[in-house]
Amino acid sequence: MSVPSSLNVGPNTTLTLVKKRYLILYIFLIWTSIFSIQFELWLLWRLYELKFIQFLFFLPPLTFIMYLTSVFVSLLFAKLLLVIVNLIHKPREGVFLRHHSDKDYRYWSLRSTIKKWPLWLSHKFPFPFLDNICLKVFGVKTKYSNSLFEGFIDTEFIDFGKHVVVGQSAIIQSVVIVGNLFIMRKTVIEDNAVIGAHSVVMPGTHMKKNSILAGSSMTTVGQELDENWIYLGAPAKRFKKNVFYDEGLEEIIKKQLEKRTESQEKFEDLYTVRVDKETKIN
Repeated sequence: MSVPSSLNVGPNTTLTLVKKRYLILYIFLIWTSIFSIQFELWLLWRLYELKFIQFLFFLPPLTFIMYLTSVFVSLLFAKLLLVIVNLIHKPREGVFLRHHSDKDYRYWSLRSTIKKWPLWLSHKFPFPFLDNICLKVFGVKTKYSNSLFEGFIDTEFIDFGKHVVVGQSAIIQSVVIVGNLFIMRKTVIEDNAVIGAHSVVMPGTHMKKNSILAGSSMTTVGQELDENWIYLGAPAKRFKKNVFYDEGLEEIIKKQLEKRTESQEKFEDLYTVRVDKETKIN
């Protein structure tokens, strides 16, 4: 199985790095990030001629700004490199050979290597919005209402709807390696879909609105998950209807909560009266 570009691993893996010379681009992106930090430090020191105590005072907010700058600088250069690479060979869906002579496999390896450093940087940031920005820059269709921070996601041929939730360590793929075959297919996750923790969504999966993939489950390549259904297992199979989005369910839950609140208030009133009586008697 292939490894999504956003996994916290280095680029030198047997699955993604077809040629070692691709590491030059990876090192170049790291260098641009570090250079941007050095430049900001130098600029602050030169422009304001800060004393050491003042410099220490401004260092915490400056560190935050420098981190963001390093992410966006690496994103900018990575995007420029990807535009050039895509002009030479455009990504496409299909089944290809897992061999360096295959152009699609070779260029996918190159694209993955370029993306890894910006993705790694953005994933270390404590606020989830940076992950969404990074995915958008690399071509993933997503919304800021989506909760994707806890999972690992491929960075091409993936479409998300609104209010999608990805559980901890879940993996969403558009690419998989099976033996000597390299499969690339578009994965679609529609509105309100939920992917449980440690689940795997294989390439070509289509999760329709309000569908749920339970934790530690796995879809098959090209599988379709029906609207308003919960799927469970490996491979994932229909488990039961998803009633959480049924019409009028919210009103029913509200009424039940109101009844519980009323009964709780009555109980508290009776308890207070009883305590008062016992206190007077004593």
